[in-house]
Amino acid sequence: MWIPTEHEKYGVVIASFRGTVPYGLSLEIGDTVQILEKCDGWYRGFALKNPNIKGIFPSSYVHLKNACVKNKGQFEMVIPTEDSVITEMTSTLRDWGTMWKQLYVRNEGDLFHRLWHIMNEILDLRRQVLVGHLTHDRMKDVKRHITARLDWGNEQLGLDLVPRKEYAMVDPEDISITELYRLMEHRHRKKDTPMQASSHHLFVQMKSLMCSNLGEELEVIFSLFDSKENRPISERFFLRLNRNGLPKAPDKPERHCSLFVDLGSSDLRKDIYITVHIIRIGRMGAGEKKNACSVQYRRPFGCAVLSIADLLTGETKDDLVLKVYMCNTESEWYQIHENIIKKLNARYNLTGSNAGLAVSLQLLHGDIEQIRREYSSVFSHGVSITRKLGFSNIIMPGEMRNDLYITVERGEFEKGGKSVARNVEVTMFIVDSNGLPLKDFISFGSGEPPASEYHSFVLYHNNSPRWSELLKLPIPVDKFRGSHIRFEFRHCSTKEKGEKKLFGFSFVPLMQEDGRTLPDGTHELIVHKCEENTNLQDTTRYLKLPFSKVIFLGNNNQTMKATKESFWITSFLCSTKLTQNGDMLDLLKWRTHPDKITGCLSKLKEIDGSEIVKFLQDTLDTLFGILDENSQKYGSKVFDSLVHIINLLQDSKFHHFKPVMDTYIESHFAGALAYRDLIKVLKWYVDRITEAERQEHIQEVLKAQEYIFKYIVQSRRLFSLATGGQNEEEFRCCIQELLMSVRFFLSQESKGAGALSQSQAVFLSSFPAVYSELLKLFDVREVANLVQDTLGSLPTIVHVDDSLQAIKLQCIGKTVESQLYTNPDSRYILLPVVLHHLHIHLQEQKDLIMCARILSNVFCLIKKNSSEKSVLEEIDVIVASLLDILLRTILEITSRPQATSSAMRLQFQDVTGEFVACLLSLLRQMTDRHYQQLLNSFNTKEELRDFLLQIFTVFRILIRPEMFPKDWTVMRLVANNVIITTVLYLSDALRKNFLNENFDYKIWDSYFYLAVIFINQLCLQLEMFTPSKKKKVLEKYGDMRVTMGCEIFSMWQNLGEHKLHFIPALIGPFLEVTLIPQPDLRNVMIPIFHDMMDWEQRRSGNFKQVEAKLIDKLDSLMSEGKGDETYRELFNSILLKKIERETWRESGVSLIATVTRLMERLLDYRDCMKMGEVDGKKIGCTVSLLNFYKTELNKEEMYIRYIHKLYDLHLKAQNFTEAAYTLLLYDELLEWSDRPLREFLTYPMQTEWQRKEHLHLTIIQNFDRGKCWENGIILCRKIAEQYESYYDYRNLSKMRMMEASLYDKIMDQQRLEPEFFRVGFYGKKFPFFLRNKEFVCRGHDYERLEAFQQRMLNEFPHAIAMQHANQPDETIFQAEAQYLQIYAVTPIPESQEVLQREGVPDNIKSFYKVNHIWKFRYDRPFHKGTKDKENEFKSLWVERTSLYLVQSLPGISRWFEVEKREVVEMSPLENAIEVLENKNQQLKALISQCQTRQMQNINPLTMCLNGVIDAAVNGGVSRYQEAFFVKDYILSHPEDGEKIARLRELMLEQAQILEFGLAVHEKFVPQDMRPLHKKLVDQFFVMKSSFGIQEFPACIQASPVHFPNGSPRVCRNSAPASMSPDGTRVIPRRSPLSYPAVNRYSSSSLSSQASAEVSNITGQSESSDEVFNMQPSPSTSSLSSTHSASPNVTSSAPSSARASPLLSDKHKHSRENSCLSPRDRPCSAIYPTPVEPSQRTLFNHIGDGALPRSDPNLSAPEKAVNPTPSSWSLDSGKEAKNMSDGGKLISPPVPPRPTQTASPARHTTPVSPSPVGRSPLKGSVQSFTPSPVEYNSPGLSSNSPVLSGSYSSGISSLSRCSTSETSGFENQANEQSVAMPGPVPVSVPMPVPSFSGSEEPVRKESKTPPPYSVYERTLRRPVPLPHSLSIPVTSEPPALPPKPLAARSSHLENGTRRTEPGPRPRPLPRKVSQL
Repeated sequence: MWIPTEHEKYGVVIASFRGTVPYGLSLEIGDTVQILEKCDGWYRGFALKNPNIKGIFPSSYVHLKNACVKNKGQFEMVIPTEDSVITEMTSTLRDWGTMWKQLYVRNEGDLFHRLWHIMNEILDLRRQVLVGHLTHDRMKDVKRHITARLDWGNEQLGLDLVPRKEYAMVDPEDISITELYRLMEHRHRKKDTPMQASSHHLFVQMKSLMCSNLGEELEVIFSLFDSKENRPISERFFLRLNRNGLPKAPDKPERHCSLFVDLGSSDLRKDIYITVHIIRIGRMGAGEKKNACSVQYRRPFGCAVLSIADLLTGETKDDLVLKVYMCNTESEWYQIHENIIKKLNARYNLTGSNAGLAVSLQLLHGDIEQIRREYSSVFSHGVSITRKLGFSNIIMPGEMRNDLYITVERGEFEKGGKSVARNVEVTMFIVDSNGLPLKDFISFGSGEPPASEYHSFVLYHNNSPRWSELLKLPIPVDKFRGSHIRFEFRHCSTKEKGEKKLFGFSFVPLMQEDGRTLPDGTHELIVHKCEENTNLQDTTRYLKLPFSKVIFLGNNNQTMKATKESFWITSFLCSTKLTQNGDMLDLLKWRTHPDKITGCLSKLKEIDGSEIVKFLQDTLDTLFGILDENSQKYGSKVFDSLVHIINLLQDSKFHHFKPVMDTYIESHFAGALAYRDLIKVLKWYVDRITEAERQEHIQEVLKAQEYIFKYIVQSRRLFSLATGGQNEEEFRCCIQELLMSVRFFLSQESKGAGALSQSQAVFLSSFPAVYSELLKLFDVREVANLVQDTLGSLPTIVHVDDSLQAIKLQCIGKTVESQLYTNPDSRYILLPVVLHHLHIHLQEQKDLIMCARILSNVFCLIKKNSSEKSVLEEIDVIVASLLDILLRTILEITSRPQATSSAMRLQFQDVTGEFVACLLSLLRQMTDRHYQQLLNSFNTKEELRDFLLQIFTVFRILIRPEMFPKDWTVMRLVANNVIITTVLYLSDALRKNFLNENFDYKIWDSYFYLAVIFINQLCLQLEMFTPSKKKKVLEKYGDMRVTMGCEIFSMWQNLGEHKLHFIPALIGPFLEVTLIPQPDLRNVMIPIFHDMMDWEQRRSGNFKQVEAKLIDKLDSLMSEGKGDETYRELFNSILLKKIERETWRESGVSLIATVTRLMERLLDYRDCMKMGEVDGKKIGCTVSLLNFYKTELNKEEMYIRYIHKLYDLHLKAQNFTEAAYTLLLYDELLEWSDRPLREFLTYPMQTEWQRKEHLHLTIIQNFDRGKCWENGIILCRKIAEQYESYYDYRNLSKMRMMEASLYDKIMDQQRLEPEFFRVGFYGKKFPFFLRNKEFVCRGHDYERLEAFQQRMLNEFPHAIAMQHANQPDETIFQAEAQYLQIYAVTPIPESQEVLQREGVPDNIKSFYKVNHIWKFRYDRPFHKGTKDKENEFKSLWVERTSLYLVQSLPGISRWFEVEKREVVEMSPLENAIEVLENKNQQLKALISQCQTRQMQNINPLTMCLNGVIDAAVNGGVSRYQEAFFVKDYILSHPEDGEKIARLRELMLEQAQILEFGLAVHEKFVPQDMRPLHKKLVDQFFVMKSSFGIQEFPACIQASPVHFPNGSPRVCRNSAPASMSPDGTRVIPRRSPLSYPAVNRYSSSSLSSQASAEVSNITGQSESSDEVFNMQPSPSTSSLSSTHSASPNVTSSAPSSARASPLLSDKHKHSRENSCLSPRDRPCSAIYPTPVEPSQRTLFNHIGDGALPRSDPNLSAPEKAVNPTPSSWSLDSGKEAKNMSDGGKLISPPVPPRPTQTASPARHTTPVSPSPVGRSPLKGSVQSFTPSPVEYNSPGLSSNSPVLSGSYSSGISSLSRCSTSETSGFENQANEQSVAMPGPVPVSVPMPVPSFSGSEEPVRKESKTPPPYSVYERTLRRPVPLPHSLSIPVTSEPPALPPKPLAARSSHLENGTRRTEPGPRPRPLPRKVSQL
């Protein structure tokens, strides 16, 4: 049976449990669980990480922990009772664990590893805490380490700052908000501003002396030297080196490492140097022989110097090598370091051995204890401590020092009867009073133990030696008296014996007879002469002699011989026990000289402070002893002396001695009667304040009042103890009188900064320290009243001295911080005074920092849950006094401009934060009663209104993100909790006082605005929090957004008809609230929109305003990342449900639908914009949104904004043409007027004319960069017209020059013609703007189908490639997936006029082929009926699909949606006619090129001729004869008679062309190709005979070409009209690169054998350039394909060889080659290296036939119209497509024939240009014209593989989908030709057909319409397609004159219009409303 647990409430899972049993709860190791019930070894409960799921688990899997339970019962909360640091560590590590893994994912390796180390450290420390064996201090230390690491990790991971008190987390509910703020600020400060260390230390480690020839031991002496004052500032660090230059004791680090301690910040400057002196121990001369002398001397070796500034960078100087210098003359050794510092190069040079000193130096910062902790390894190994000379900056009590520093300076000696100067060595001993030498008290420096004697170094032959060696003598105090120092002088011989002869001595006593020590300073000692054997052990013999010349000369005027020699030393005593001051000694011995007392007391002020503090207790005892002795006589003198000593301790140098005085007062002070005298003198001084002129001394007294009161109180306590409390009343009266005097003096007002106000300031600054002393004797209330009276007596006039005001406030501050104020009784007495002064200062906005501090302290004492009566009363007082002024202060300081300096800004933030914390504290303390009292306290509604407006404004300020640092979430949540509580109280007042007739818009608006920004705060968006943080917040505060949302809804409902005031103003803010992803909040807030619609409908009959505002705000909010798909659905469903019963339901539904559709687009746009690179999806999405704003919403400003967003995207993607078209949209909205426009986006304020001019110039620049120069020219002309109308000839000239440059670029620069691709996006997973739509896309330069497919797959990585070109069914449309269908399509130009015009250069035509294209097509071959296995052409039909776009390409996007599609079928016969027409056109073009010498190489013509003739011989065209000329077909298809005749004519025409071609070929064929030519001629006769033709009339050869309009217009780059073999004019053509190949070669031919043969002759592989321009073979669009398949399917001719559907590997390889870049592709076998563009030729050999390919040397128009027919093999079931726009066929002129009728598939009737007799034998054949007009017929584009094929056949076999343009016959009837029913004489010249300009040429690179097979390799031979339906010719085709202006003006001005299938309306440009 399950029973509730009593004690087992909380546990940690110690083994994972899978929960496989019924009702089992799955648990992981480490989870914490709360236990509810137990039963037989099982527990029931839940994991704290997921409290909603409850279940059972074994009790053995859980380790129980102690916990306390809150709210026992159903909603009980379990809180573990473990140490709070442990709890925090556990939860923090859990949070970090997740984020730590994310760091790895994000590749932040550095932080990942650092955090890993920190986590391990924390776990280690956690174990130590859990074990519980740590001492209290160690535990504290461990917790400090833990919290430091937790804070570091939180900061690095961007987590919240945790407020802590003594290392434990603080619950903000348990402390006041001001205290919380301080804790947060303290931790924030600690993090931000590391404390500057005031103490610094230099670590020195000696490594070695690097020298080539040492051989002697060395002494190295380090010290710090102040070059400014020319003195050492530290003791010396002394160490010895062995003969190798290494430290002598390497095992003892303290002997070669030292720490120079206690350097102040003032010591870290560049004129402080580290000096190193090196002394060698050895022979006198460095070069002497070893046996010359056995005695060792100390001799100078070298010196090195380094500025301490070099160490300030903070880096450790590990391997520093210092150069060692030696002085040029030994006598200057004493100042060598100064010479090196001053760079006096003449006085020193490098040592002869180039010695270098290797040292390691490091500067450490912080006090010595901190250094010991942080660098424990240094101290644990051992390091010597080198002190500063003398006392440190701060003298610590208890510090015991007695160091005498002696500097051996110099000597003056006589020669002593020698011819040369002496080598003097000084030996020093310390001798005690007994005459015995003191052992081990001479220290050469740290690092070396003290010695008993000292030997100076020896200077060679120098009678005036200068040593300047510093020694420290740490002699104990007890040995000082009676001791002296003796110096012995010896001459060191350099002879063999090396004797040292004594010749004199000096001595100096350490202490004088009166007890004073040797005074500091330089002493000139007398050198007493003596003999070598003089015994100096008996000190009595010389101690009576004079020792100092000063003393000697002062006492004895007679001259002595001995005085000629002198010896100088400098002494300096650093002692805490001995003094050199006689006045001090006199004072301490006052009893021996009572008559000197007055003098001693007067001199006390002149004694150095360090002397006084050394003897502090003795001095104080002396003073109070004198006072007891005679208080009348010495009272004031003692008082003054006491004041002097007290104030001395205020000095920072001695402030550490305050505790010494405190201890003295507590334990040693015995003056029980002193209080009377002290009070009396103090009162006397206070009474004199107002009269005295000089108040310096009085101010000194007032400054010392704290300690004076301490002495008074202690004295009174001692007296009470001694007397049993006598004279108590008298004492109280004295104190009262004293304070009365004080109050009087404080109440005096001084004018200006007078002495009186200074005295008042001094008194106030030290007065609060007196409270604690008074409390020792008086009751709390008494003291509080005394203080209140004293502080209350202060003058309240604010304009008195500012400094006094500040001091007054500081006094109030100290009062609040004092012990007195913490007591509730005294607090209630003092609070009014405190608040009074605060109010005055806040009103004047003065001393705000101090005010904030005082207020913070006031609130720190008022705890949150304190409901005691006293606290409530205090809150009453504070609210009444300060709430209003506090609000005003916050408003004032937050509205000030921010300070510029960082320090000021920090101060500003501090004071703002403190005031805010105070306000929040106050509001949190206020109860219902307080709020009621507050609201009732306002006399009028105006006052209440002002208060509410003020508090709402302040709340808005508090909510600002910059109010607190970003990681202060704890503080923000507390603040929000207070705000929402206050708002709930105040909203009642709003409802009661400001509704109905008292309605006030401003206050309600302020309320709603506050509520909205409250909900939108970042710190309340719980969705962004970690689960654990979210759980904590919800447990503590709930979701405050929902609470506020409900409050908004409630207040809104209360407004009634006043709601209209807030429509539409509140729509945006409320919309922002509803976009927050909180379901409850959304459900509460969305219905408000229904209410708004309803009220707006009532007011104005519609809700246009609501709609407009919703739309405007949605855009900006959603672009910020707000809103989601769920919101869209919720918005839609809630509002639709709400408006079901409304009368205006229909218009409401419309609005909701519009807004929902906008949301869809905006969400798509936002998702797209998250991508990194610019891709089609981004651009397409922007276009969709832009169009939506224009067409559906008519939002002009948003429309223009998105135009510019789209423009930026295009620029980023380098789509310059599209960028220009995009900007043109804005340009079209502007007019050439002087209307002023406001500043908008990046545009300045300017006139409309100026903006339009700027736009024009920008657009022209982009058209130029996009090589769309024709469009640029039109704009140039427009702007030129404007300049001309304003007579601005300067700019007009520039514009004409720009226009001219664009013309030059058209003629001189190459333009690549892009491919076009049709893309279908199917499935529901696509973004809304793409879903189930098809588009045509303009490819990038050089981008073929394969690359485009790959790009689309990259953009849509989840898309599935469709493997066919058929229209998908409904299941695909509705699928929850993404399907992509891609194939290439052929552009059909709208206007053909330029393309058909003679003599127009290809450079110009190329533009019209691929620009302003509305219509595209692709073909799909298929078999209808039974397929004839012998001749499949009988049943091969072509399905031709035409696509019409919503806008022409190129335009504002690279892709546009397909608006309409048309499908027609072409019969096999029509297909055959089109194939032959295309092949004939191709032959003509090649012959013309060869004839006019445009072709550098004749191979393309050779291959083409071979392909046609050879295939024909082997049954090529005969397949058509078999299929369509047989009796059965003619009888069964009587309607095809004319078409059959047309096919026959084309065959005969082909024969004519071939004959002429062979004639031209014969003229130009090279010698090695003659055999092939002969073979071709022979085969041609066989072919003619198969047609029944014997020979052509002579006229063909004589006059091969006729022009209907006289001679053709020949222009630059155009081919001459004559195709005669004798034509000699050679016209240069564009580089082959600019004309990508038209087609791939077909895999088969009708005569594979012959085809292969010619392939072998002409070359096995493609030339690199030709391959570069080739397009991959067609296939159906397969996105899985890795090769770009150009999918236009061409009609095919019959094939004698049946090819398999699969291409052989050889074919595949050659196709793959064709996809390579020019460098990668194999070169031609015959021409192995690529030749110049003009000489490049096409070669290819693929399998059994060559794929169709056009010659790169052709001009664009020729290529466009004369593609090579391919030889195509077909397989059953394989289909191919042929696209032709409008189904118009064009053929070259043929002999006259009767008029033919078009097939039913056509709309118009094709008419032959000039009918001729049918029989080729009977009439002469009309010669054909190679004019570009004919070749450029719309049906014969070179892009069209229909028109090109292999060279093996006149009929192109199907290897790829074809895109041919419309044939021109359909228009001929309307325009030019007249049908002639009968035969026409042969001599009639054939008129050249002219064509409608309704279509433009197809783009060169759009070789193929979309593929339909999976991949080109799997289906190489698509089947030809029928012509599409022809499109009716417009009555007014757009004219295209030579200049582009007229050609394009209609497009640019009124939008691009198509003439087919009908006129396309374009919205008129709208005016821009001031944009």
